Amino acid sequence: MRRILSLALAVGALVVASLGDASAAERRCGWYANPTPGNLWLIDKDASWTITSQGEADGPDAAGADKAPDFNPRQFVETNVPGSGYGYGCACMTVETDAGNQRIRKVFAGDILPLARCRADKSLPPPPD
Repeated sequence: MRRILSLALAVGALVVASLGDASAAERRCGWYANPTPGNLWLIDKDASWTITSQGEADGPDAAGADKAPDFNPRQFVETNVPGSGYGYGCACMTVETDAGNQRIRKVFAGDILPLARCRADKSLPPPPD
């Protein structure tokens, strides 16, 4: 009987722990920017979230940053020097955030969206030109 109770408690603890991880994930949509080397941001209605920062001076890069979507050349606005590959697009990402520091701690997944979607979203700030 003790084994069954111990097993039930262990399974219950695992379920609660996994729910905690799932609730930490948020779906955020907005301007997805690569303004300069080593820097990736997601700018939504709440904040300008740092995904990666050059030299990590402001903190560590997000775990899973490699899961951030690749830019779609047809849905990308180049800024800075023409041909540099730096600019912005529109995306939704499933992430874990650190609101106090406006950082994304972990990227779970992401999708590129048409630029028109972010342009039409009145809750977003202007694009990061």
